[in-house]
This record gives sequence, C-alpha cells and structure tokens, in this order.
Amino acid sequence: QVQLVESGGGLVQPGGSLRLSCAASGKIFSINAINAMGWYRQAPGKERELVATVTRGGSPNYADSVKDRFTISRDNALNTVSLQMNSLKPADTAVYYCNAHAPTIGLMYWGKGTLVTVSS
Repeated sequence: QVQLVESGGGLVQPGGSLRLSCAASGKIFSINAINAMGWYRQAPGKERELVATVTRGGSPNYADSVKDRFTISRDNALNTVSLQMNSLKPADTAVYYCNAHAPTIGLMYWGKGTLVTVSS
C-alpha cells in the first residue's frame, strides 16, 4: 500500500499564489509501481475533476482551466509531487487531492485532501 500526505492548502486572495505538496510513502514495490502522480479537486456540490498529472518520465497533463497558471512538478527520488498555483481565482476554491496511479498492479491511491480557498 501507498500513503499520500498533502500539505500547503490555505486561504489566499484572488490573484495570489499557493504551492501544494504531496509525499508518497509505503513499500518499495508499491512505490516503484507508481507511474502518474497528480492532483484532482472537488468544489462544493461538484464532481471531483482532474487538475494536473505528471508521469514518472516527467510528461505533464493539465486541465484547460488551469493551463498557463498552474505548474506540476515531481521528484522521483523523494517520491513527491508539487503543484504551483498562480493567478488563483475564486473558481479554484476546492479540496485538492493528491493521486498516484500504479497501473501495473491495478491500484490508484488518494490522499485525504487539502482545502484551498480563494477569497477576498
């Protein structure tokens, strides 16, 4: 099994920035089976949606709503993934969940989530 622990959420004014981080821990076999890591979010009353993911090889994928504002990065040696969020909007308010996908063993892991609130 893999545990994902997020950090970095909070309250920020519109136009501001926040950085989210997620650290993965667990058995080496499970960690090594992870390919993509990333972030999803769920706003009140809405379904969970993809924000950004990055493969083990470093290829990123972004939702259209965050392109050019958010940047995802990953450190395979430390088993961490981060999300730099700039030019934040009230529409970005949500609980952000770290995600890790291990397709070769058919598992997907989730963190407990961290709340991001964008408000003046």
